[in-house]
Amino acid sequence: MKAPIAKKIPVTYSAHGDIRIDNYDWLRDDTRKKEEVLEYLRLENEYADSWFNNQNNNYQEKIVDELISRVPNEEVSYPRDNYGVKYFTKSFQDKQLDIYFKSDNEVESLIFDPNIKFNSQDYYQVSRFNPSPSNELAAFSEDNDGRRKYVTKFLDLNTNKLIGDELKLTSGNMIWSQDSKKIFYLKKDPNTLISNKLYMHVIGKTQLEDELIYEELDSEFNLGIYQSSSKQYLILNIEKTNSNEIRLLELKTSSNNQIKVFLEREEDHLYSIDHSEDTFLIKTNLDSPNYRITQTKNSFIKKINDTEEIVAHDPDVYIQDFLITKSYLILEIRKNGLPAIRKMNKESLSLIDLEFPDQSYFASLASSDYVNFNKDEFYYYYSSPNRPTAIYRFNANQNNSEKVWQKKINNFNEDDYVVERIFNEARDGTMVPATIVYKKNTNLSSPILFYGYGSYGINIEARFRESILPLLDNGFIYAYLNIRGGGEMGKYWYEQGRMLNKLNTFFDFNDSVRSTLNKGYGDKLNVFAQGGSAGGLLMGAIINLEPDLYKGILNGVPFVDVLTTMSDPSIPLTTFEYDEWGNPAIKEEYLYMKKYSPYDNIKELNYPAVFVTSSLYDSQVQYFEPAKYVPKLREFNQSNNPILMKMNLIGGHGGLSGKINQFNEIAEEYNFIINLVD
Repeated sequence: MKAPIAKKIPVTYSAHGDIRIDNYDWLRDDTRKKEEVLEYLRLENEYADSWFNNQNNNYQEKIVDELISRVPNEEVSYPRDNYGVKYFTKSFQDKQLDIYFKSDNEVESLIFDPNIKFNSQDYYQVSRFNPSPSNELAAFSEDNDGRRKYVTKFLDLNTNKLIGDELKLTSGNMIWSQDSKKIFYLKKDPNTLISNKLYMHVIGKTQLEDELIYEELDSEFNLGIYQSSSKQYLILNIEKTNSNEIRLLELKTSSNNQIKVFLEREEDHLYSIDHSEDTFLIKTNLDSPNYRITQTKNSFIKKINDTEEIVAHDPDVYIQDFLITKSYLILEIRKNGLPAIRKMNKESLSLIDLEFPDQSYFASLASSDYVNFNKDEFYYYYSSPNRPTAIYRFNANQNNSEKVWQKKINNFNEDDYVVERIFNEARDGTMVPATIVYKKNTNLSSPILFYGYGSYGINIEARFRESILPLLDNGFIYAYLNIRGGGEMGKYWYEQGRMLNKLNTFFDFNDSVRSTLNKGYGDKLNVFAQGGSAGGLLMGAIINLEPDLYKGILNGVPFVDVLTTMSDPSIPLTTFEYDEWGNPAIKEEYLYMKKYSPYDNIKELNYPAVFVTSSLYDSQVQYFEPAKYVPKLREFNQSNNPILMKMNLIGGHGGLSGKINQFNEIAEEYNFIINLVD
């Protein structure tokens, strides 16, 4: 079968005297129902299938079987205690979705099996299962197509049956009032999908009767909610990339739903708060790029300087999060690109960092739901590329960690794998960290797959990923690159890879690939790269810059049409991200984005093999970006390397729902690159 040829219908875009012609704009259909578009997507899927079917070897089924074989027949999650009742999930080897259980007075009972509904439809995902303080009801949110337009429903925990209440177009998150009679939730704008309204719902009433508590009118801001450690406050976070404002609502006040400002927003100031006993703790980056911690007893402040500093800013230590116990402040920090956990005695102010055994690893605090305040105990997650995720309980008084849970992986021995951490020099002299993992006795001149992201200040952690084991066991080397635009090395690392510094992200990746190869890792003739979402932008940019560096690319849900998307505020999430990429209405920012936007920089080059994956109902990166990108890349490609696309006609930003379906998607991607090596 030959590759589909998409028709061309030129559409002209003009800004700041610059003209762009888009021949494939017709592939955008916001209704997702036009038969002409759907038929083209089906043809792309058929072409990709035919390519795989024509290969001498098909590794997909073998990889799926290997992934399933590592899943235990049954695994129980670590329980969460909710006012005396423990809630947990069980996963089963032959089930797509986890099943929800509770234990009351040591009597275990099933609550809810999402697989029952999933068996009758193509996509189903459950999010935010949240029992009420009374343990009489549980709220949960479901997504039926991947669009993340959640429907929040309620279970009677005595009968395990749904009650009539149903909340549509929510963010998926919710917080109960202390009397369990009301629930607070965020509603999304139906077009932009930005969460912009906070509502209160009274159990037993309809959604039309819900009370609007707060509405954000600035489309650059998105809402988030969480509950204070004291359980006394709902904390509303109104945030964009470089600014936020927090408002407080008292959950114990049944008659007063007034939400009050804690500290008004200002440009270039980000902060977060928590409340414990009678004190608010604040993490602020005002004049402190890596953040510092202050405290106050006031529920409203005019400026940060009105609070008392308890942890000073340190240019070498990036504060990511914190927890509070009776005698200690627990900090989640980063030093030299690695996570760390630090305890500070509230009285003596002495500092002690927890010790971890690996040279490259992931560590993170569990939520305040797992804190035993009076015993000074908290929980944390730990893993490394060769150590499956574990949960530890730490007693701050005894300075002692105890493993209380670890993920089970069948047919796995951590000593069979090698993990190394290196630094690579980028073209401007910046040293970029990387983590290398491979199976013992692997020839270091073997095929190598590089993974990167480099946006939003998100860290690419050296955590355990069972999905890469089939590659490692087949002789591949795997490398995580912590390029600028992420937050691994601190706030400055993020700042140097966003807005008018974005090119550093792409240079860091290509320079790190070459440097890693020159250090003796990997076969220079079999170099592969993988990224998704903003990491898909990364993939598109690096092959426009240096296509000959790579044998093949795995590009998932890629954000590749940067200029067009950021110029259209009707596209979901666009206005919220002006401070990440730029606002095309500003000429300097428009011209800078045009330098790297993958779709606008496709040229007549010898591109490597590229496998693009996406989903029709993706809410984060709209399907039409990869749908347009692939035919244009094929049109200009001067090599004979395959350019393939698989488009799920149901599913979202994370692909299909269900672990076995996801195993199939992972296996198909690995099948692509392994066949290229053959």
